[in-house]
Amino acid sequence: MGEFRTKRIYEDPSDDDGRRVLVDRLWPRGISKERARIDLWDKEITPSNDLRAWYHHDSAADFGEFAERYAAELSGAAQRRGLRELRELAAEHPVTLVTAAKDPEHSHVAVLLDHLRGD
Repeated sequence: MGEFRTKRIYEDPSDDDGRRVLVDRLWPRGISKERARIDLWDKEITPSNDLRAWYHHDSAADFGEFAERYAAELSGAAQRRGLRELRELAAEHPVTLVTAAKDPEHSHVAVLLDHLRGD
């Protein structure tokens, strides 16, 4: 199995990042494409707009429920293809999942990593 890492987009890219994959649906504010050095951006593997809006705008939103809903979204055909592509990429290079999330451990990135490492 390949190596997956996470990094906030506001951290400088480094040579040991391997392939840098943006895993946010929206492009992060204030970051140029040159500075971000993103190799792949597959919006299909990110939470849907509805799910993202629910989680970020509902003060009662629960991470556990969000994780369940996002995991269900990841079972779609396009999402499974995206996950397979990331695994294939990681078989050849380290893959750094890049996000603007302030707390990646309690965001979609943690759910995505579970799927990439366990499915």
